[in-house]
Amino acid sequence: MIKRLAIILIAAIALLSPAACGKKQDKRYEATFLQLFDTVTEVIGYAKNEEEFMADAQKIRDLLMEYHQLYDIYNDYEGISNIKTINDNAGIAPVKVDQRIIDLLEFGEDAYEMSGGKVNIAFGAVLKVWHDYREAGTNDPENAQLPPYELLEEKARHTDISMMVIDKENSTVYLKDKEMSIDVGAIAKGYATEQVAEIMEEAGFEKGLISIGGNVRAIGSRIDDTNWNVGIQNPDLESEKKNLFVLKLSDYSLVTSGDYQRYYTVYGKTYHHIIDPETLMPADHFKAVSIVCPDSGFADALSTAVFTLPFEQGLSLVEGLEEVEAVWVFTDGSIRSSSGFEGFLGSMD
Repeated sequence: MIKRLAIILIAAIALLSPAACGKKQDKRYEATFLQLFDTVTEVIGYAKNEEEFMADAQKIRDLLMEYHQLYDIYNDYEGISNIKTINDNAGIAPVKVDQRIIDLLEFGEDAYEMSGGKVNIAFGAVLKVWHDYREAGTNDPENAQLPPYELLEEKARHTDISMMVIDKENSTVYLKDKEMSIDVGAIAKGYATEQVAEIMEEAGFEKGLISIGGNVRAIGSRIDDTNWNVGIQNPDLESEKKNLFVLKLSDYSLVTSGDYQRYYTVYGKTYHHIIDPETLMPADHFKAVSIVCPDSGFADALSTAVFTLPFEQGLSLVEGLEEVEAVWVFTDGSIRSSSGFEGFLGSMD
């Protein structure tokens, strides 16, 4: 269990403008903690003092830890039935689960429909093969190998999302195919971020940022009522230019899917973790796709879907959705964006 000491407080000043409110002047604080969703989580907020901010940061961390354990596909936790428990009981028996798992899986079904099958939480059998080969190749680069395509094809026969049975009345989930497994990696971080942001807003955390591995959710505006400045990372990690763009966000989310986040190299070529369900291979249209919209869960799902779609199809999908914008970074470094994206651009200074 992560202790409170795992939260590293970092500095902080951002004074209230005189017109902002009549309260005692607040300061800006940041906290960073590890291990949630296997990535770095950062929280920014305002408080009268460090103790007050620590209370909010700790609550955010504790909530995210609950979601992390519920949505984990790799680890067991005492007294918790999670996604791994469901997978372990595929073809055996229904598993009684927390309502938050059912909510996530139903969101996953919606994402499947929205994306035309490009986001499939029942794709775990194929993704596990890629995960195992990527881990082996990362640990032993000289002997890195690609998964045999025949193996991928065989596993793809066990990815029918209709074989996932959700019984809302009894709060159970059952996978009818014993070779099937759920993988919520395309939606879990964003979905959990959105749920926690909404809980914190209801509790009075009205101005802040939550970032889980780059899945960013802006809660309200900054304390002077200006927008938060949030950068879109440059997928060229060797470039001196850290961010491609800085966006101005209030009550919006930014989520990026990219080929530079988790990958390994086989015979000089890199293979990333975003697998196209149609080809069973890493999608190769873009270096990165970023989605801007109010809901972080929807942004997470949509960034994966659009990353796997050819540009014109992805653009058509984005343009058909309200309050959604996107920017694409192609493999040659060129950049395209949706019609309203420029409205979010801020200063790079």
